[in-house]
Amino acid sequence: MTRRELDAAGIHDPGLRSAYAWCREMNARHGRTYFLATRLLTPPQRPAIHALYGFARWLDDIVDEPEPGATPQSLAARLSSVEDRFLRDLSRGASEDPLLTAVIDTATRFGLEEKLFRAFFTSMRMDLSVTDYATREDLDVYVHGSAEVIGLQVLPVLGAVSRREEAAPRAAALGKAFQLTNFLRDVAEDLGRGRVYLPADELKEHRVDRERLSWCAGRGRADSAVRSAIRDQIARTRRVYAEARPGIAMLHPVSRPCVATAAALYGRILDRIESADHDVFAGRATVSQGRRLAVACGALARAQWARRRHPAPAPPAAVG
Repeated sequence: MTRRELDAAGIHDPGLRSAYAWCREMNARHGRTYFLATRLLTPPQRPAIHALYGFARWLDDIVDEPEPGATPQSLAARLSSVEDRFLRDLSRGASEDPLLTAVIDTATRFGLEEKLFRAFFTSMRMDLSVTDYATREDLDVYVHGSAEVIGLQVLPVLGAVSRREEAAPRAAALGKAFQLTNFLRDVAEDLGRGRVYLPADELKEHRVDRERLSWCAGRGRADSAVRSAIRDQIARTRRVYAEARPGIAMLHPVSRPCVATAAALYGRILDRIESADHDVFAGRATVSQGRRLAVACGALARAQWARRRHPAPAPPAAVG
C-alpha cells in the first residue's frame, strides 16, 4: 500500500520514498487511532499526514523517551540542534537528513508556515522544564504548540471548501481537543514523568492538587474529589470538541470521513473514562480494536462515496 500511496502523491525519488515510508511506519506503530483514520483519506493525501505525524512523534520521543544518561540540559541542546538544522533546511526546501526529508518535502508542497514548526519546538522544550500549569491560560500556551499547530499543519492536506481563515480556528480546536483527551487518559503516565497537564486552579476548585493526584496514583484508584475534578475536565474538553465540530463540514468532502472518525474515536476515550466513574487511575482508557474497526467501517462507505464524486484536493503550493 505504501508504494501505491507514494505513486499517487507523485513522490518518486528513492530517498524521499524511504523517508515517507519511515514516517508511515512510525504512525502505524504509535498512533493506532490516528493511523486507522488516515486510511480513510485518499492515497495521495496519506504520505503528507504520515510525515507530519512521524516528525511530531519523533520529537516527542526525544523528550518523553530519552536515551540513558540524558539530562534536561542535554535534551534541550539536542532539540535546539534539530530545530536549527530543520529550519535551515526548511528555508531551502531540502535536507540531507533522512529524518527531516519527508516533513520538509511536505511543508514545501503544502506551503506550511515556519511559525507552525517553531511553536511545536517551543512546546517540546517546555516539557523539559515545566511540570505544572497554574491556569488554563498557561496550559493553552503549551497546547497551542503541541496540538493546535498540528491541526493547522494538516488543514492544507485535507483541503477546505470554506475560506482558510474560517476553517483554521476549527482545525486548531480539534487538535486541542485531541490533546486534552490525551491528558485525561494519561494522568497516571504523565505523573510518572513528573508532569501534570491539568490546570492547578481548576483542580483546586475540587480540593485536588498534585499531592492528591500522586496519592491516588499510589493507591491505584481515584477518590471522590479527583473523580469530581476529572468530570469537570471532561465537560470542558467536550466544549472544545463542540467548538471544533462545525469545522468538519468546512473540509474537502473526501477528508470529512477521516476527521469525523478521528473525532468520534477520541471522543469515545472520554466515554470510557466516564464509564469507569471518572477513575483515571483504574487503568488506561482505550477504545477496543473491535470498536475502532466498527466506527471505521461505517466511515469507509462514506469515504468511498465521496471519492467517487470528488477528486482529491490538490496541494496549494504543489511542486514538480
